[in-house]
Amino acid sequence: MVALLMPSSFALAEQEAHLIAFTEGRYEEAATLAETTHTADSLAFAARSILADAISNPNYEPPTHLLDLAELKTRAALDLNPDHIEGRLQLAIALSLKARPLSSREAMKTGGKEAKALADAVLADDPGNPYVHGFLAVWHLEVRRRGGSIGASVMGASVRKANEHYQAAISIAPDDASIHWQYARALAALNARKYNQEAVTVLQTALACQSDSTLESVMMERARTLLTSLEQDSRKHAQRLAAKML
Repeated sequence: MVALLMPSSFALAEQEAHLIAFTEGRYEEAATLAETTHTADSLAFAARSILADAISNPNYEPPTHLLDLAELKTRAALDLNPDHIEGRLQLAIALSLKARPLSSREAMKTGGKEAKALADAVLADDPGNPYVHGFLAVWHLEVRRRGGSIGASVMGASVRKANEHYQAAISIAPDDASIHWQYARALAALNARKYNQEAVTVLQTALACQSDSTLESVMMERARTLLTSLEQDSRKHAQRLAAKML
């Protein structure tokens, strides 16, 4: 659920180098190439590359040191430009991933509240950004899952709002497999029995998309794994798998 950044301050050759490295899954190299200019754009792209590396971990556990480094890069980008769209979005993603192992109460006391505030601010400034809609769709489902109905009510989260953000995201970027994947995963993690058919349909949509990067291929492979589980395993097993995945 990470947006493709096209920093206008880069020379054409540098653009090609860091974007090609990212597309091919060479994330450390992509981050290094991006940072040569030390602008808000380049730092945000470096953070995006680091987060892609973290999310791609095959055991679904993003390494803490990568999340810390991504947070550092995004905060450096925001020191240069506090209103930077991509910097705020990547920081929201980093903080939400760091809060993932925590209880819902602990998460909101640490980076969870800041992550939501950052996403809301990005949405206000860039309402046509599909990735912030995708982020918020998952946020609503995750709060509902982890906080229950009472926690969701306190936080203003709901499945209805999640679906509204998902529909907004895919109306803008219908062929982005990662948006479909993340929404389906969060639905299945919330209630694999209740939302089975919807999650299956969304996963099938993700798999019908064309992959144009290593990261998107990883997301599609995970979509295939979860789809198989929803179709063949018990709902309880599929729900546990969805909650574990990224």
